[in-house]
Amino acid sequence: MVGVYSKGEDVARVAFFGIYALQHRGQESAGIATADGERIRNRTSMGLISQAFQEDHLTDLPGHIAIGHTRYSTTGSSHITNAQPVLSRGPNVELALAHNGNVINALELRRELEVMGCHFKGSNDSEIIAQLLSHAPSDNWSARIAYIMRKLQGAYSLTVMTKDAVIGIRDPLGVRPLCIGKLNGGWVIASESCALDHVGATYIREVEPGEAVIVDANGLRTVYRSRQNGTRASCVFENIYFARPDSIMNGRLLYSDRMKMGAELAKEFPTEADMVIGVPDSATAAAVGYSQESGIPFGEGLVKNRYVGRTFIQPDQRFRELGVRRKLNPLPELIKGKRLIVVDDSIVRGTTTPHVVELLRRGGAKEIHLRICAPPIISTCHFGVDMASKKELIASDKSVEDIREFVGSDSLGYLSIEGLARAVGSAKENYCMGCFTGQYPIPVQLEMDKLVMEAQATAD
Repeated sequence: MVGVYSKGEDVARVAFFGIYALQHRGQESAGIATADGERIRNRTSMGLISQAFQEDHLTDLPGHIAIGHTRYSTTGSSHITNAQPVLSRGPNVELALAHNGNVINALELRRELEVMGCHFKGSNDSEIIAQLLSHAPSDNWSARIAYIMRKLQGAYSLTVMTKDAVIGIRDPLGVRPLCIGKLNGGWVIASESCALDHVGATYIREVEPGEAVIVDANGLRTVYRSRQNGTRASCVFENIYFARPDSIMNGRLLYSDRMKMGAELAKEFPTEADMVIGVPDSATAAAVGYSQESGIPFGEGLVKNRYVGRTFIQPDQRFRELGVRRKLNPLPELIKGKRLIVVDDSIVRGTTTPHVVELLRRGGAKEIHLRICAPPIISTCHFGVDMASKKELIASDKSVEDIREFVGSDSLGYLSIEGLARAVGSAKENYCMGCFTGQYPIPVQLEMDKLVMEAQATAD
């Protein structure tokens, strides 16, 4: 998601190219809302950004303020009623909101708001946040934001737009990323710094955990900062896979972090081999790091069809599997007869990895030694990654040896939690690693189905 405040700029176009750079964060729907000081306009559509917006659509979105969003569903189905930005009108304010994350007490909050007379069009937690913010019992932003932070449990990075301002809000633990850039005389707020690069903005800093910033005619300023004890819990899966490698998070270039993951893997799981390859593109940097640390040459053994989306974030399993079959192709002349170290970012369900191993076997690889940049994923994510239910996670009830046998590799090594912490340059306590440990920075009582609010609506 992005937020833009810049007089004299075509802000709808800036937002378009900003979310275009963030297409990897969501492929289900896209939207842009703009404001000109008097009126909010909004367009949402299903599909990729290039499908959702044509030239005339951007022309129909005038103004000097904009927010944009690409959706990846973690609460609510992939449907146009759940596309963002979402609009909400309260007693004292009209706003548009875009959200990255997942609120774990969303159903409880929705019931509270319905008792207050609020009506909902969709079945996602983002609309609940928008209604909560627009109906907050205050007429100033500091108090409104303090109110929702007391209410919300979970992960939320937000861009919020009114008729005359754009606001960036990050939850007190900073689970999901959010950063600020300067664009000529204006400002851009974005999920990742790569979006700032793509629109010509200069990276300034991150929005701090628990901080809210507002940009209006008076410039950018902090309007709220939660009184946290300094605890933070950034999602480490952003570093491993989710974010782009050219983004900066926690002051670090993610490409460098991923190279260090590969180097740590080489220290923890050395083996004799002829070539190191990465599963493109998310594991390429880690494969380079493994190669440099081990002294084993790096090469390309798999070619990716770059017109297939990221298989991990397709909305259901059938499309994930179809995507995997279309996604990769081996290079037999380069791998035939070779002992390969194959570096990948993670094994979640275990549906993709056996196919990769089989592709390499058919290409003539003599040995396949899998090295995984993430520790075994034993528990679900509740804070913004649609990872699977616990029963679908292959490592939740299988040993490493069981998984190795299932995927068909000659050996299998997962990066340790300690090795991962060394690679990202921070104590593991500063990151959410709940998917690897089952211990979450925010208490989670039950695993919540992403379609729970649709099921509730049907029951009602």
